[in-house]
Amino acid sequence: MTTPSNEEPLVTPLPASVPGPVLDALVVEDAAGPGGDLPKVNARYIWFMVLAQFGVFMAFITPLAISLSVKINALAPGREEYLGYITGAGALFVMLTAPFMGVWSDRTRTRYGRRRPFMVGGMIVGVASLFVMALAPSVLLLGLGWVLAQWGWGTVLSNLQISTADRLPESQRGKVAGLTGFATQVAPVFGVILTFGVTGDPLLLFLIPGAVGVVLVTLFVALVHEDDSRALPRERIGLGGLLRKYLYNPAKYPDFSINWLGRFLFYFGLTLNTTFTAFFFASRLGVDVTEVAGIIAALGGVGVLAVTAGALGGGFLSDRLRRRKPFVLLGGGLMAAGMLLMAFTGDVPFLIAGSLIVSMGIGMFSAVDQALLLDVLPEKATDAGRFMGITGFATSIPQSVAPLVASGVLLIGVTGAEKNYTLLYVIAAALVLLGGLVILRIRSVR
Repeated sequence: MTTPSNEEPLVTPLPASVPGPVLDALVVEDAAGPGGDLPKVNARYIWFMVLAQFGVFMAFITPLAISLSVKINALAPGREEYLGYITGAGALFVMLTAPFMGVWSDRTRTRYGRRRPFMVGGMIVGVASLFVMALAPSVLLLGLGWVLAQWGWGTVLSNLQISTADRLPESQRGKVAGLTGFATQVAPVFGVILTFGVTGDPLLLFLIPGAVGVVLVTLFVALVHEDDSRALPRERIGLGGLLRKYLYNPAKYPDFSINWLGRFLFYFGLTLNTTFTAFFFASRLGVDVTEVAGIIAALGGVGVLAVTAGALGGGFLSDRLRRRKPFVLLGGGLMAAGMLLMAFTGDVPFLIAGSLIVSMGIGMFSAVDQALLLDVLPEKATDAGRFMGITGFATSIPQSVAPLVASGVLLIGVTGAEKNYTLLYVIAAALVLLGGLVILRIRSVR
């Protein structure tokens, strides 16, 4: 698709050093989407978006998967509940700041666009946070580092996702959500594999995944064009107006509200399930938490196939069949079944089977629900960042509250050093299944 002479192309040209076959694979002509909605984005945008989100999750979720557990075990042995307090505090901070960051992004006017400046700024804060966590001499400073990580890398991720709301037509949302969903689920697995041999070096444990994140996000910022936003209308809002942006009338956007609730329930269950993964496997397998990294890495490597089947299969099929809700429900059902299998077994084969089923469910739900969110997101042209920030409450509230709830649930009905992981996983299973059932009530999407 050609552009008028007074407009810039959708993406900047690739460097001349890029080989011809690679150029042919990346550059695809844009075409109008069905129904005359947004034009299709080209392959360059899609693949650099996938890589950037992979990088963010590599840098950001790897600490949650293993690095924080190892660090807490070193600073406060036997006090794994501190992990819940730290992750909860970080999520609470993001919950309070995300809509503000979204509103600010919507109203940013620069020659580089609205979203890219926040990706760069968030990346700088995110890298600083990794140094703070790696060198933290106390649990308090470790918690401060995680708050900075949530804010910095969370800002990068939210602006990448807002970019998809700005740019993707309906016909590509499932495919792109499937690809990014796959990437974000496997990134922590690769992060654990990369850090498997350096669990004794806190600096490398945090910075190796962070370096991958910096490289891949920088590629997106440098090579994917965003239109100059300086000519867009300007809106001045005071403190009162900003605070009102945190709220909206659910009756005005009922399908968005239903999706919000379903997502909230799912991610509450998911957070209950994943916060104590390292400690859960250590308990069930009868090993020290420092020995779990290799087990989780091996299991995660196999889980890549399950996540691939769930995310890509669900995302691509939802576009092709023009159905979102059945895949979201199936994802929640699969995850619930896997959690229950893990809850009631200590045998390695059943733990592996349950983990793989959970991985498939997470991949399917997260990918298709992200596409469904873009289908029902209100006011995309002017307030996409604001409503994506409000959507963020559906994940940040669970990330803030669920670890604290989990810390309490683990103590129910047990004595001494024991933890009630069975009850925790049963509650998590019920919540993720309920999340899928709630989303069936959306009317504007099939």
